[in-house]
Amino acid sequence: MRKALLDARSTLAERATRDAALATRLTAELARRAPRCIGFYWPIQDEFDARELICAWLAQTSPGQPSDGPRQAALPVVIARNAPLVFHRWTPDTPMTEGRYRIPVPSRTEVLTPDLLLVPCVGFTREGLRLGYGGGFYDRTLHSMTPAPQTLGIAYDCLEIEHLSAEAHDLALDAIVTESATFVRPCGTPR
Repeated sequence: MRKALLDARSTLAERATRDAALATRLTAELARRAPRCIGFYWPIQDEFDARELICAWLAQTSPGQPSDGPRQAALPVVIARNAPLVFHRWTPDTPMTEGRYRIPVPSRTEVLTPDLLLVPCVGFTREGLRLGYGGGFYDRTLHSMTPAPQTLGIAYDCLEIEHLSAEAHDLALDAIVTESATFVRPCGTPR
């Protein structure tokens, strides 16, 4: 199933139009949730590229909250194979270096604790369950974070799965944002 979903994402038609629609939905969701620090991801394997959106979000000021300090963004760094991710501060000018799995990571920046995570999805259900690449990094990370951050899965419509069996370590995301919908996990539904 993972391979079929990755193939569907890599051959997605009208990508620029879909990305623009997804960015619009995601921008609205960020305005609604008002995070101070967003943990996001460096795009790989045809994932939605949120860097431009994050740059625009960083440049804005939070209305009514000037004393809270500037907005911050952070990228995940893999420390060890079975460890939670650690998030390092990122700006558009941050020098990058090659991290594990050949994914670029910030070079020598401070560790931050995001209050909202953008989580890439290989597949998803409307109930907030996510299929990732199989390494378990986001599940381990979410289990380790106290308080738990808000979580937004980022996907395309074609990656929706009707049913996904959750394992004991799987945590549902607060919402999934696609180019045509935002699927919010109902309040009171266990994570």
